[in-house]
Amino acid sequence: MTIYAAGVVCWRLQKDVPEVLLVHREKYRDWSFPKGKQDPGELLPETAVREMLEETGVRLKLGRKLSVIRYRVDSGEDKEVHYWASKLKNKAWKKSDFEPNEEIAKLKWLPFSEALSLLTYEHDKELMRETIDLQKQSVLETRALILLRHAKATPRADWKGSEAKRPLLPEGKQQAKRLVGLLGAYSPKRLITSPWTRCDQTIEPFAKANKRTIIYRSQLTELSSVLSPRRTKSAVEALFDSSKSALICSHRPALPTITQTLANRAAGEVREQILAATTLEPGEFAVLRLSMGKKPKFVAFERLRLDI
Repeated sequence: MTIYAAGVVCWRLQKDVPEVLLVHREKYRDWSFPKGKQDPGELLPETAVREMLEETGVRLKLGRKLSVIRYRVDSGEDKEVHYWASKLKNKAWKKSDFEPNEEIAKLKWLPFSEALSLLTYEHDKELMRETIDLQKQSVLETRALILLRHAKATPRADWKGSEAKRPLLPEGKQQAKRLVGLLGAYSPKRLITSPWTRCDQTIEPFAKANKRTIIYRSQLTELSSVLSPRRTKSAVEALFDSSKSALICSHRPALPTITQTLANRAAGEVREQILAATTLEPGEFAVLRLSMGKKPKFVAFERLRLDI
């Protein structure tokens, strides 16, 4: 049996010096990263955000996915821990209500090299080395572009009305509600969607829960992607003009044009992963991580599927 857990390598810039947040557990006399076991019904990104809040009092959004750490615990079971690197703004840290408790005795911000020396476990040191390497390559800090295929819709054969008005199935509406917490782990600022009903119904619960404005783009509809793929491509390319994280919700027939446009900003394995996102299932999404700077490129990719 495998125990699943998730955590965060939380970092910040303090006078241009990168620092990482470590937690100290008095019971185990160790220093490590905030992490914890997956609760029933959670997906691992939700676990990471919840554990970060519970252990440090900090609410954050996830950054790029890091390597998965695997090791065997004292009980003989295998443990698999998923980590995300997340940059924390100083104002978010000031909102922390952390108080020492039986689980976490203290928190400490340290420069990367000092944290590497203090960490207790070799698997955490490996994760810290990965973080240091990403920082040196200027690809630790990223912004998210989420590509979401709308949730499960009423089959075409069962719908007699306009194609643009074809709604979600009850199962699809359940998926849309389930997406609220999962998308919340990444907290995209701009929500761009096809105006067709099944896309609108997919992101409306998240938009409402987070008080986000939905931006409708006719270029992202099925019809537009078939009749004028160039317009679809232009709508996607326009996203690179903003520094804010974003979400695109569209349809399966539009995915080839969208993914090809996005893949033009990537290379190697990440490019291939983006192109493969044409196979997203209803309600499934991919998180593409875009580097910062004047010529941003996609440098990381993860794919998440609902458990419904």
